[in-house]
Amino acid sequence: PAVTSGIRIGTPAVTTRGMKEAEMEEIAELIDLALDETKDRAEIRNRVLDLCNRFPLYKNK
Repeated sequence: PAVTSGIRIGTPAVTTRGMKEAEMEEIAELIDLALDETKDRAEIRNRVLDLCNRFPLYKNK
């Protein structure tokens, strides 16, 4: 078998929430920041929570 590595990232989950290109760019930036060991994890976490709150899974929650 072939050796595989990497992270597979798809768009169905984000488009279901109503996110568009701008949010995908923000997600890419957050992934990049999270992979950099020198970055502030609390700031990244807060930005992720903000993004999730702006685009909830369920509109009535």
